[in-house]
Amino acid sequence: MPTPSTDIINLLAVFSVAFTAPAFVKGLTLLYGTILAPGRRTVASALRMMGLADDPHFTNYHRFLNRDRWSPWILSKLLLGLLVEHFLPEGAPLMFLIDDTLERRRGKRIQYKSYFYDPVLSTAEKAVTSLGLRWICLALVVPVPWSQRPWALPVMTLLTLAPKTSQKLGKPHRTVTDWAEFMIARVRRWQPEREIRVVGDGRYACIALIATSQQLNQPVRFVSRLRLDAVLHEFPGPQPKSKRGPKPKKGERLPNLATRLGDPTTAWRKATLRWYGGEEKEVEIVSQTCLWYHRGLDPVSIRWVLVRCPDESFEPAAFFCSDASVSALEILSWYLVRWNIEVTFAEVRTHLGFETQRQWSERAIERTTPCLLGVFSLVALMAKVLHPQTLPVRQAHWYPKEGATFCDALAAVRSHLWKGANYGMSSSNPDMFLIPEHTLTALLDVACYST
Repeated sequence: MPTPSTDIINLLAVFSVAFTAPAFVKGLTLLYGTILAPGRRTVASALRMMGLADDPHFTNYHRFLNRDRWSPWILSKLLLGLLVEHFLPEGAPLMFLIDDTLERRRGKRIQYKSYFYDPVLSTAEKAVTSLGLRWICLALVVPVPWSQRPWALPVMTLLTLAPKTSQKLGKPHRTVTDWAEFMIARVRRWQPEREIRVVGDGRYACIALIATSQQLNQPVRFVSRLRLDAVLHEFPGPQPKSKRGPKPKKGERLPNLATRLGDPTTAWRKATLRWYGGEEKEVEIVSQTCLWYHRGLDPVSIRWVLVRCPDESFEPAAFFCSDASVSALEILSWYLVRWNIEVTFAEVRTHLGFETQRQWSERAIERTTPCLLGVFSLVALMAKVLHPQTLPVRQAHWYPKEGATFCDALAAVRSHLWKGANYGMSSSNPDMFLIPEHTLTALLDVACYST
């Protein structure tokens, strides 16, 4: 059975307070097995990799997900603390990315499933829906020493239901933005001293979420896209002393951003942005502070940024920040980091078997996928502990890699676990090693069945 180094054991021991003692032992077994297993990430595949295929008490490990007592909230808090400690300097602001992803699942016994928009299969011309589970994920953006781009490491993942599913199950319905408000408030409580920035796509652009970000004890800076037809108003001026009644909450109506886009008198200024892939792009921007208003809600103050490209390589777009003191270039640079969470979702599908789980009970479903996304962050954290500065990278003459990817981090952690299996060495031949039978069986299984 793999035996990690003392550094890894001490790292994982931090999470023991979230479990009962028996559950923590089973959790470590399933964690190591999940990291080592190829293809499907099921309890059975994890047990095979740990040499427990013949264990008559295998059902105890299945109970870890649907019955054992442990707290996902405590795990999220501890994971966030470890990521901040190992990846970020003291006092550095925390940037979170929030987005939802679809886990395609079928099965009559899965009550949480519904049809949701599938961003992977959809195109600009056609929207595709798929049957499955929708998860909203909050990920911390951190710089890693062996990669040129920052990584988005999931720290909290929650299941969001369709309205009809909530009604059928008798649960109060919460929208994606409702859960986003809850998650932002939770991390604000966990990290009360740090500056927090949250970036989401246009799905999360709503006045209620901005108001929540602004009303916290220490406000959170929230950045997202803004509709070109959003209703914008000036700030209210001083009320005349002769006028009685409540003070107005908003001033005069401003032209919407679509109108400004086509107005030849709009004062555009040129700027250079660090674009996707590290290239620099020349753009034109215009920005202003104002109030965003929607009927039935109190207006909120924002800074909006309208951006267009002279070479028309992308459609004009608008963005906003809940903190009007943030500059226009900062808003754009923060939003451009958002694509890293899409990379995380793709890596989890490719290398950690996302969508291959086979649990069907409600509690197991609620726990399994968040744990799998948490494993992504744990692998990056373990790789950072094992290789603080330089990570071994798989190279080829025809494919020189400039930086490490998650595949390299996963390989480094797997190599560490396999090497820590306490193999014996023959004294008569130093090139020969005694490999336990269950380890040899697991390696052959990987060689024969890996995808």
